[in-house]
Amino acid sequence: MSSVALGGLFLAFLLALLSIRIPIAIAMLLTGIGGYVSISGWDPLLNYLKTVAYARYTVYDLSVIPLFLLMGQFASRGGLATGLFRAAAAMVGHWRGGLAISAIGSCAAFGAVCGSSVATAATMGQVALPELRRYKYSNSLAVGCLAAGGTLGILIPPSVVLVIYAILAQQNISTLFMAAFVPGILAVIGYMIAIAIYVRLFPDSGPAQERSSWKQRLQAQQGVWPVLLIFLVVLGGIYGGWFTPTEAAAIGTVGTGFFAFTLGKMRLAEFKEVLLGTGVTTAMIFMILLGADVMNAFLAISQLPNFIAETISGAGLPPFLVLAGILVLYLILGCVMDTMSMILLTIPIFFPVIMGLDFYGLDQTEKAIWFGILALMVVEIGMVTPPLGMNVYVIAGMARDIPMSDAFRGIVPFLISDIVRVLILVLFPSITLCLVRWLT
Repeated sequence: MSSVALGGLFLAFLLALLSIRIPIAIAMLLTGIGGYVSISGWDPLLNYLKTVAYARYTVYDLSVIPLFLLMGQFASRGGLATGLFRAAAAMVGHWRGGLAISAIGSCAAFGAVCGSSVATAATMGQVALPELRRYKYSNSLAVGCLAAGGTLGILIPPSVVLVIYAILAQQNISTLFMAAFVPGILAVIGYMIAIAIYVRLFPDSGPAQERSSWKQRLQAQQGVWPVLLIFLVVLGGIYGGWFTPTEAAAIGTVGTGFFAFTLGKMRLAEFKEVLLGTGVTTAMIFMILLGADVMNAFLAISQLPNFIAETISGAGLPPFLVLAGILVLYLILGCVMDTMSMILLTIPIFFPVIMGLDFYGLDQTEKAIWFGILALMVVEIGMVTPPLGMNVYVIAGMARDIPMSDAFRGIVPFLISDIVRVLILVLFPSITLCLVRWLT
């Protein structure tokens, strides 16, 4: 059997392991080890394994992951989300659907200091869901806006998933953060427009609350400044070239921790939980990265990614048809897999394919950045699509009386917004690349 055929066989074996709920890190390790041995034997594998862990974990850029995770933990448990929602609700809560729009804006702001989709959904759900239900918002809209808003946690930089993509695709983390900013803002606007249309089609789904006085609005804005300050320092430092992403993450972590303690929400018990949660999540991600390295080494010697790229290039298919197929496949995978798994499994295969095609005359770096943002957008849609839809389950778990059918029904307007946004970014790559071209 040829090495390419073995690559395809072991890739099917990997999918079989994942289908029976074997953890992705273990599944990739087993597949990578088995495939490597079947092609090269034990001695080359052992020679590779003795250095791969050290080579991976001593990469300086990788230290940004636990720092951003710790910053997100401080933000989640430090009470920063409450002030964001109250400030937004005071400004637009008197609009029809205003509280739902406030929830979207709050999720975007919180995502700028969190970097996690599930953490954003869970934290903002605890703050906003009781208010949405108290003001008689429909169950579908309440769950839908918070689940969709949670996806902004990785669309608005900083994003752990973008860091992983940057490492896999060997791209600059700062550049990818720049590229994600405008599409992230586009996502926020799209969700707000979706809510505005929805509440006009179904007026009883999002009633307006009493208008706040200007004094109340100004008082409410006091809860925004800690997050705004962290956001400006972290992303302003990265975009301005003052800090590397790792340095910005360290500064942001210290700042977020400071506000978490000084605002009175963080105690010793919560601090221990923050450190433990960060350690557990970091260990999980690092183990997945090790498994991905072994898996990618096997794929490299099997020549399967090159074979797929050459086959597609030689088939003469239009580049946009290939891209459309990849994006649709991401949407399908998103129904049954989590974001991190999709990125780690697919980028080693899809990335060479995209790099071998021509899109608008983009150079290799711009093409890598553009595709990375598109991949980020479509894999995050999987966080709200059935049957997995992790964000939907997180929000619905906070109100167990809401049927899952209502919860997933509330996602539909936001999914339509997601599809429209992806199409816009495919047709107009300059939207993704404008900030990169301007600042670099």
